[in-house]
Formats: sequence, structure tokens, C-alpha cells
Amino acid sequence: MSWILLIIAGLFEVAFATCLGKAKGSTGLETTYWYLGFLACLTMSILLLVKATQQLPIGTAYAVWTGIGAVGTVLVGIFIFKEPATFWRLFFMSTLIISIVGLKLVTS
Repeated sequence: MSWILLIIAGLFEVAFATCLGKAKGSTGLETTYWYLGFLACLTMSILLLVKATQQLPIGTAYAVWTGIGAVGTVLVGIFIFKEPATFWRLFFMSTLIISIVGLKLVTS
């Protein structure tokens, strides 16, 4: 169950980064809504991370959480914000994914 909470926490991290990106491109009241979304997603992400670390080692949990956030944010950047999907970006994103899977495999 802790791993599921950690994955959901990582997805909320992607969501709060997405809210920041959307807020940057908006104006007026819409900006306020994106920042409120950012705060809500940030809060959920941290609370779920805290809950997951009650069962998982903090080093592993934090690395996986940030890895999910990093990979997810790069994918959102590519697909939503039309950032370039260069070979090197995809290569290093792949190494992050391999590292996350590796940490999962070596952690009980």
C-alpha cells in the first residue's frame, strides 16, 4: 500500500508542476485558480509522501517521489507545453525510470 501512496504522491507532484506551468501562461483570475490548484496538489503530494515514509525508507521514498515527478513533468512538458523531445532528454529520462525501478526492486 505504501508504494501505491508513493506513486499517487508522485503524480500529485506532476500535477503541481503542471499548475505552475499553466499559471505562468494565464492572466487574471485564471492565474489564481492555477495557483490554488498548485497549493492543493502540493499539499496532497506531501501528505501522501509522509504517509508512505512511515513504511518505506526515506531515502528510497524521496528518490522515487522526485523521480516520478521529474519524469512526469518532462512528459507533461513534451505533450502539453510542446517542449522538445530531444534524444538526450529522452535518454536521461529513461535512466531515471530505470533507477526508480531499481530502487523498487532492492527495497522491501
